[in-house]
Amino acid sequence: MSANRPARYLSETDLKRYVPVHVVWEITLACDLKCLHCGSRAGHRRPNELNTQECLEVIDALAALGTREITLIGGEAYLRKDWTRLIQAIHDHGIYCAIQTGGRNLTPAKMQAAVEAGLNGVGVSLDGLAPLHDAVRNVPGSFDKAVDTLRRAEQAGLAVSVNTQIGAATLPDLPELMERIIELGASHWQIQLTVAMGNAVDHPELLLQPYQLLEVMPLLARLYREGQERGLLMNIGNNIGYYGPYEHMWRGFGDERVHWSGCAAGQTVLALEADGTVKGCPSLATVGFSGGNVRDMNLHDIWHYSEGMHFGRLRSVDDLWGYCRTCYYNDVCRGGCTWTSHSLLGKPGNNPYCHYRALDLQKKGLRERIVKLEDAAKASFAVGRFDLITERIETGEAIGSVNDSGQVIKLAWVNQGQKSPEEGRLPTQLALCRSCRQYIHAHETTCPHCSADVASAEADYLADRARQQAIMDRLTNLLGMPRSQLM
Repeated sequence: MSANRPARYLSETDLKRYVPVHVVWEITLACDLKCLHCGSRAGHRRPNELNTQECLEVIDALAALGTREITLIGGEAYLRKDWTRLIQAIHDHGIYCAIQTGGRNLTPAKMQAAVEAGLNGVGVSLDGLAPLHDAVRNVPGSFDKAVDTLRRAEQAGLAVSVNTQIGAATLPDLPELMERIIELGASHWQIQLTVAMGNAVDHPELLLQPYQLLEVMPLLARLYREGQERGLLMNIGNNIGYYGPYEHMWRGFGDERVHWSGCAAGQTVLALEADGTVKGCPSLATVGFSGGNVRDMNLHDIWHYSEGMHFGRLRSVDDLWGYCRTCYYNDVCRGGCTWTSHSLLGKPGNNPYCHYRALDLQKKGLRERIVKLEDAAKASFAVGRFDLITERIETGEAIGSVNDSGQVIKLAWVNQGQKSPEEGRLPTQLALCRSCRQYIHAHETTCPHCSADVASAEADYLADRARQQAIMDRLTNLLGMPRSQLM
């Protein structure tokens, strides 16, 4: 792997061989915050968390599988007494190690010990400016503690990022929050939507309505561009998207060939709970998505042979339902983020948190709204039940809902019971319409989104680029300096 490429950069070999490149590991469920949106309902340790030796064996197994990055989470990772020993073991294998934290009690001594053990990066959660952040994290002063942790991490030479969950009340805070993040020296800002799981089901007022994406996405696009110009790179989480006029910006960091290509859980992503339960993604529900436990089966066999890990490898259009089933992007997108749609509706494959979908419905005078129907259990990663209502924008008249559709919603896969394919599939490569900047299938001659002639739009785009190149070349000759100095 090139030293210039991030650990999570995926090669064809990674995809074909199902290498668990990035692992997210909840090493304890103990937590010193009381977040209203916490999907795992963190607070107390799990009854039977892995001991130190078991954790070291997991690290050895991950190294053997080819893992290149491990993110330690909780609860709060630093509340586990042996957390720096685990960091040291990860470092000794040459694996990039980071933690995600609320930062309330990551003291200077704890941070220094982690740095000395080989910690590479720290991601600190900031879910808004101080009033909103403290309200959501449910502990007064938690914003100031998080900011202090961020500042000290940057001074310690760690790679520093900020994570922000977007809920119903977050949008007004985002521009000023970005200013604070830049001032604090963070290089990356990860954004994701708050999901209807665990504590968030108890507080549905925190959840964004699907139709609010029409406000969220243009704002994020503006902040992305502004941040990029000032050295802050916005990383879009897996439940923000999909397609629409900004997709070409989000995921490729300037490389338009990169776009959303489906849930990576169980393909290049692996997750562990503190008791040794293995899943394809850290956010997925334990029930229905567990591939087994490292105490009962070795990690290599869970990853390669356990049916619970394979839904992403086997998923097809036939697993989709509702709007997603007939969507233009169905076989590329495969329903977006599994966690988001399953938590909301009890089954993946129909995800209303989609920008393309919201725009398409808006053209038809429609929008979608969620309404809570049932509470979630008190267990970690428990889900409740929500209805998804389609209504007319102008009058608010409901014209349909998932709850009244008569469809049986159950967690089942069309290909359930089948073995994992021996070789992973490479993502479909979409083309980009140069007229409306939206992705299209490579065979299209007329854009299905804006009706432009695809070839003519591409020719105009290339001609415009050639004109810009010619202008830059003339300026270079006139000024007598290398072109790189003009950029």
